[in-house]
Amino acid sequence: MNQYETVIVLTPLLSEEAAKEALAKFKAVLTDNNAEIIQEDNWGLRKLAYPIDKKSNGFFNLTEYKASGDLIAKLELELKRDERVLRFLTIRLDKHAIAYNEKKRSGAFNKKTKEVAA
Repeated sequence: MNQYETVIVLTPLLSEEAAKEALAKFKAVLTDNNAEIIQEDNWGLRKLAYPIDKKSNGFFNLTEYKASGDLIAKLELELKRDERVLRFLTIRLDKHAIAYNEKKRSGAFNKKTKEVAA
């Protein structure tokens, strides 16, 4: 089983509840097919870098999970069929990205260092 990361951008026309319902549907596709969800990060409504379908905002969600390769095709088919999804991107993480994400989850990047008075 490989480790993957999927970013999903949903249309901003949805309510918060509808966006959560859509994300729950995709999470169910993963869990029903024996994927292990490592982390789910909801970024909320954010501005897009460029307009997509005349929309300048979108609900962003990042999910990190372990799954077999054939599950990715099923997940992406569901994402393509759903008209609430503006864009999505799935990548397979290499060992360096996995180590980086583990450090990020443990809070290693948020620790403040002591400043030396000059």
